Amino acid sequence: MAFEPPRRLVTALGETAQDGDDWLEKLPGAVEQAVALRELTVERTHLPGGRSSLVLLVRRADGTPAVLKLVPPRSRPESERAALAHWGGLGAARLLDPECSDGALLLERLHRDVSVRSLPEAKALLEAAGTLRRLWVEPPAGHRFETVAERTGRQAEAMRASATADTDVAPLVDAALAARDELLAGESGGVAPRLLHGTFRQSKVLAGDRLPWLAVGPDPVVGEPAFDLARLVRDRVEDLIASPSGASITRRRVKKLAESLEVEQERLRGWTLFRAVESGVRALRVGRPQDAELLLEFAGWL
Repeated sequence: MAFEPPRRLVTALGETAQDGDDWLEKLPGAVEQAVALRELTVERTHLPGGRSSLVLLVRRADGTPAVLKLVPPRSRPESERAALAHWGGLGAARLLDPECSDGALLLERLHRDVSVRSLPEAKALLEAAGTLRRLWVEPPAGHRFETVAERTGRQAEAMRASATADTDVAPLVDAALAARDELLAGESGGVAPRLLHGTFRQSKVLAGDRLPWLAVGPDPVVGEPAFDLARLVRDRVEDLIASPSGASITRRRVKKLAESLEVEQERLRGWTLFRAVESGVRALRVGRPQDAELLLEFAGWL
């Protein structure tokens, strides 16, 4: 089939992916194979789409609507498949092709244009937090998911390199790395490791028919829930920065989310700091200075 990949995806892969061009070149053939294997009819490409995958709206042989998602190898599609299979539709989109392993994912179709981000802020945080709680389950025996320590270890190395190249960010990087070291040396708040979404935020929770809200797009990792919740703290960061009381709102949000999801407030603050700084220096590295400025200012409040 002939199609043009969404411009947003092409731009994002050009910023960050060493294998992006090769994957894009092979994408038409990969789509054709995935569609034929699953006996699908393609309706259209979802636009504007995401920054790390191609999403097609399709119908199965029996007419059931579904979504076909194709992901570059560096985004670990098989890890996403394993997590979705383990959740079995509890809190997340249901995997419809558990027997396939070709780098594509067939998922139940949700209302992709309606996320909890469309709700008023307080309601959005409540619904998002409730969805996230359902995902925190014991990982499967013998799992091969990356751990929080492993993922943040890779990120820490990149952060150190950025701090060496740009001394302006060095103080925040030092604070974030110190927070990580302290968190990993602690007892994870006494909580057993859980399977986490890994990249959770309001825009990752979509309206569904089977359940009101379901999560999509995990980059799963195993560790303490506070790590997962940390990304939600900074949702709508542009609104927080624009508010004259943004810093106090952020502190209240940390406290409220920690209490509602029963994680230690100080551990949530620490992981929020680390993840905000990591995202900020990564935005600088790939040429998104405006995003970096917002994230690093937010991190300074923590």
